[in-house]
Amino acid sequence: MSSASPTSRCRMLLRRFRRSRRGSAALEFVLVAPVFFALLFAIIETGIMFFASQVLETVTQNSARIILTGQAQKASYTQSQFAAFICTQVPALFNCSNIYFDVEAYSAFASINVSSQIDGSGNFVTSNLGFNPGGPNDIVVVRLFYKWPLFVTGLGYNISNLTGNQRLLVATAAFQNEPY
Repeated sequence: MSSASPTSRCRMLLRRFRRSRRGSAALEFVLVAPVFFALLFAIIETGIMFFASQVLETVTQNSARIILTGQAQKASYTQSQFAAFICTQVPALFNCSNIYFDVEAYSAFASINVSSQIDGSGNFVTSNLGFNPGGPNDIVVVRLFYKWPLFVTGLGYNISNLTGNQRLLVATAAFQNEPY
């Protein structure tokens, strides 16, 4: 039997624990790692989202070009045919069935009225989307929409603008049709 009392044994253990530096790096890593990885994943997700937004801009410009040059009008494209053309432009980054578009013709640039597609509750509104490519010399606005899913929305970092942790990516092209 040891002659040391239980309290003195506890004090000796505490002193020995306080002096020991083994495992301090592991303990510090355990404390810092969750915040580090959350920040890392948030940066990666934001970068991928901005890349997807640029890809959507490119798809919008390429799709708008067939309206600008009158190819869609001469071929009498319907809404579904234009959607099929958009799908040929879409890379593997997007799911084609989740891309929405709005094509509207105007008589002058001053008469353009582009409304938000997000209602007050954070829902994506599709009821006012149409397909009107206009005629020669008409002003046309082509908008593409994609609901991008977000995964890192905790720790006060939430860039979603739709319900369900999604961000609505929007790409717009405004131009005057050529006199085809």
